[in-house]
Amino acid sequence: MCNHFDVIVVGVGSMGSATCYQLAKRGVRVLGLEQFNISHTLGSHHGGTRLIRQAYFEHPSYVELLKAVYPLWRALESETGVDLFHQVGALYLGSPDCELVAGSQLAATAYDIPFQSLSPKEVEERFPAFRCPENWVGFFEPNAGFLRSEAAVAAMAQRALEAGAVIRGQTKVVSWKSDSAQVTVRTETDSLTADRLVLCGGAWTGSLLSDLGVALRVTRQVVAWVWPQSPSDFCTERLPGWAIDPNPAGEYRGIYYGFPLSENPLGVKLGWHAPGLESQPDDVDRQVHQQDLEWLPGFSEKYMPRLGSSLLGATTCLYTYSPDGHFIVDRHPRWDNVFFAGGFSGHGFKFAPIIGQALADLALDNSTRLPIDFLKLDRRAGEFQH
Repeated sequence: MCNHFDVIVVGVGSMGSATCYQLAKRGVRVLGLEQFNISHTLGSHHGGTRLIRQAYFEHPSYVELLKAVYPLWRALESETGVDLFHQVGALYLGSPDCELVAGSQLAATAYDIPFQSLSPKEVEERFPAFRCPENWVGFFEPNAGFLRSEAAVAAMAQRALEAGAVIRGQTKVVSWKSDSAQVTVRTETDSLTADRLVLCGGAWTGSLLSDLGVALRVTRQVVAWVWPQSPSDFCTERLPGWAIDPNPAGEYRGIYYGFPLSENPLGVKLGWHAPGLESQPDDVDRQVHQQDLEWLPGFSEKYMPRLGSSLLGATTCLYTYSPDGHFIVDRHPRWDNVFFAGGFSGHGFKFAPIIGQALADLALDNSTRLPIDFLKLDRRAGEFQH
């Protein structure tokens, strides 16, 4: 078996599967190496669903990438025949000047993204699952929705394989090195070489790129599934994807988020989007404890009284935070033939096809026309503020 490739991609999760697919469809001899299964439940992409939206409160600079990624998701659905993108809209609730609402409105206005402003009464009439405080507002983005995350990773990996990629699961990378001619990647059983290397290690990116000295924090997150008291109010016809910002203006500490009732996994999914317990990716407490879910009854009573607290299941996943909470996508500053993407900080999944496209561009052409300069490693300190 040939052990030399044009490009080796380390990590075949969200971004790695997309990169393998983009490279393979261009006729590149690509090898994807994944230490777990494809897909798996030990990283960041499991749990059934992920929000996709364009009115981006995190920072408007992401919006051009989001506008470009929507057609890529639809193309993947068309190519595979797999239902991935459910455009059911997204509803954001909070005070008019909280980060979620004000930031989303800023992005929507700047980039001509359709949205509707709703009064508390209009929110509760249109979406009866919610209780909206009188001093709050609703922001509804009709073109948003949710993605089926594990199905999407599998679909991208499948398309890569069909286009000629070699993908090896259960293959842990123990080291890599580069010189001006090629890269060498050593696994537990093999030594492999390539012209270029792309690192998409997710929560393991810190160890793969320890020489950069970038402080990537891995945090343990918990999501839950609940059977609602009034199921008809939580189906996709009456409940979009959603997020609730309970913080006063200028005091962002995280948001509640969730999805309509689903069959796989069963129930209404919801969670808290903010850094959890800092952990080492190989030593995460995977057990869900009672204290992890203590917030559920109070949340339900205050914001979704028809939800109740009939817990069906819960699981842990991982976020990998960059220092400023924004992605890092770039060429290695020391090695011209090594590229990487990491620090997706809990909001990266929706971007996977466009990040894969950008990484494929970089690996083949050393540049990309996609607007990712704001995600470079050496971006100005303070360019983004959360």
